[in-house]
Amino acid sequence: MELSRVTDEALVKQHNTITSGRYDFSACQLDVLFMLLATLNEEDEMGKEYHIRVKDIELITGRKWNYQQLKDGNENLLSRVFEIQMPKGLKQIVLFNEVQYLDGTGSFYMKINESARPYFFDLKNNFTLLELKSVLSCTSKHAKRIYSLCCQWRGTGGQRFDLGEFKEMLGLKDPKGKQAEQYSKVSMFKSEVLDRAKKQINENTNITFDYELKKIRGRAFDTIIIYCGATKPNLAQMEIDFRGDIEKQKKNAELLQKIENIKAIGIRDDLAELWAVKYWKEFVSEKNNLIEQMQKGKAIENKAAYLAGVFKKKGHV
Repeated sequence: MELSRVTDEALVKQHNTITSGRYDFSACQLDVLFMLLATLNEEDEMGKEYHIRVKDIELITGRKWNYQQLKDGNENLLSRVFEIQMPKGLKQIVLFNEVQYLDGTGSFYMKINESARPYFFDLKNNFTLLELKSVLSCTSKHAKRIYSLCCQWRGTGGQRFDLGEFKEMLGLKDPKGKQAEQYSKVSMFKSEVLDRAKKQINENTNITFDYELKKIRGRAFDTIIIYCGATKPNLAQMEIDFRGDIEKQKKNAELLQKIENIKAIGIRDDLAELWAVKYWKEFVSEKNNLIEQMQKGKAIENKAAYLAGVFKKKGHV
């Protein structure tokens, strides 16, 4: 693999099945996966060997790697099962069928499993676009996965998940219940997974991330809403004063993107600015509710009018 093919500006196309699939890769193994994705070419022949070098990752992130950790991690790569929920049941595959570490070089060769090939090459429109440097700069494996999910849903501002399914995606919960759930206490889940991911994503990546846990069906938290902000400016992000002048706040790149996301639904400019500044989380939540209702068969022709009506009832107009 030539370094010129993988630079600071490299973007990674990841099949949405991989983005939202159920698997528990270590942070090291995820970095290997992302580096592999960055080297793929649609014309690659089946059985091609891909050469991954740790030095390339170090040059992109500026972070030194523990070569022994890399070697140990990749010894387990072939045993990592990737789970996909299919219409007729759960499909389990292994992404790679060969990994060879080259002693003393900090590099290794790997081959893609033939049955997994569609999830690397048959992307069409079903993919998530990631910034390689951003995902490599996150050190937590959960931050890497949540960053990927945020990239998948940033066009809508966020997404709602069943909390149990969200934990299954991150490899924290066994859908069959045979293994103990990790971070079963909400306080630990927040501090060790969500808050850590939030800090790393907001400090090291090209987007912003926030979340909200909700109790929809009972007394326990059963739903998580992830909020995915837009591309951040290179300079330190400005604080948003909800009582200040909207025109001044529009200089903030994240706020501008929020306004554009709301306007894309058909909301007029002045309301889009107001909602972006004061009611962004409410907008994402109501938009998710709207999408869910439409998926269940409810006919809503004018999405903008529907959302405006909801916001008017709540006094947000």
